[in-house]
Amino acid sequence: MLDPCVPVVLLRIDPNPFHHGTLGAARSLGRCGVEVHVAAAGAGSPVARSRYVTQMHPAPRPGASPAEVVGILRRTAARIARPAVLIPMDDAGAIAVSQLRETLTEMFLLPEQPEHLAEYVADKARLPELCRAVGIEHPATLLPRDEHEAYSGAEELGLPVVAKWSHPWLLPPGSGLRSTCLVRTAQEARSLYLKGLGTGSELLLQRYLAAGRGNDWFFHGYVDRHGKLHGGGAGAKQHAWPRGAGLTAVGRWAPVPELQATVEHLVEALEYRGIFDIDFRVDTETGKYCLLDFNPRPGAQFRVFADGNGLDVVRAQYLDLTHQPLPDGHALPGRTFIVENYAPLSALRALMTSTLPARRSAVTGEFAWHAADDVAPARAMAAAWSQHAARRLLRRPRPTVDDLPEALYEGPSGPTEPAAAVRTATAERKASC
Repeated sequence: MLDPCVPVVLLRIDPNPFHHGTLGAARSLGRCGVEVHVAAAGAGSPVARSRYVTQMHPAPRPGASPAEVVGILRRTAARIARPAVLIPMDDAGAIAVSQLRETLTEMFLLPEQPEHLAEYVADKARLPELCRAVGIEHPATLLPRDEHEAYSGAEELGLPVVAKWSHPWLLPPGSGLRSTCLVRTAQEARSLYLKGLGTGSELLLQRYLAAGRGNDWFFHGYVDRHGKLHGGGAGAKQHAWPRGAGLTAVGRWAPVPELQATVEHLVEALEYRGIFDIDFRVDTETGKYCLLDFNPRPGAQFRVFADGNGLDVVRAQYLDLTHQPLPDGHALPGRTFIVENYAPLSALRALMTSTLPARRSAVTGEFAWHAADDVAPARAMAAAWSQHAARRLLRRPRPTVDDLPEALYEGPSGPTEPAAAVRTATAERKASC
């Protein structure tokens, strides 16, 4: 469907080796004959095993300065030795490319995005202001200025509340801080605020909208140089990992005219150009779709929207930037996307009931990792994921008597003694020894 005349570079600064969206982009373009280069952490990454990846390149480290990012991308461009389409696959990469666009256009083909727009839409602290400006629903959000306001703000919004970081791409690796989590007590909110000091990202507290089947939605698309939307649509998040506030583990293409109109209005008002991924959740009290996140890059599950003409968001960007015609959309409602390591039971059920390829047509859907024409990444993922899960289990601290609540001690046959009595008896045994 396209002329693979120009190579492509997929950039990912986040060192997560299990980012299936990068693999999806490499396969999507590689199957069309495009020379695919990946600038990402390659050590132990199943993505590096794909037959559609021409070459792996070093990626900027998390938190790299603009000069470091330019230097690494300049060396990547020198190895390729000709202009290439550059597609950031994470927020950190999208922000860096937006900030350095003027310099990077000497080496790469990029959408003509308004200056600093990517940083603006990705900043979760500014998202409520953006939604108000364009008339889109957004949950009530507070931005505490100290730990005391974090405590009182959580109570004011009504527990539980959603805690987010304004610039999650700045969170230090190994800090234990997640971009989004559910806070169940005011003290948890206070502690989280203190833990995030010095990270360069502000804590936001947001009114919790109940999760549930039919409440979580996402919308992907590519806006071409003329402002026309291609390669995406509305999808229902059927399973998430972690549950209730995580990434899409099972998604399904489900066109919603209301969301389509909302997104078209939004990107037109922003004069947005390029790929985007927007998350929505239904407010069960009002029945309205509330915008939760605007990500200026492909969502990891973008392949759920591979349409009947073979178009998805990365192919749309490639065609547009290489001045090739984009085919009209041919929606495939019901098409499903399953991430095996996050939804193993759904993946197994799909295989057993023959609802996904390779047993049936690609119209039905696809897996994130398994592909009949590219088997190595799935095998590498299974081995690496097993090791990852084992390490996490070994690091998990074992509960002790001191961890028990002051209620009842749960013995083998049910509740027995108060925990305080158990602690006293344990202390006495230790003293006698």
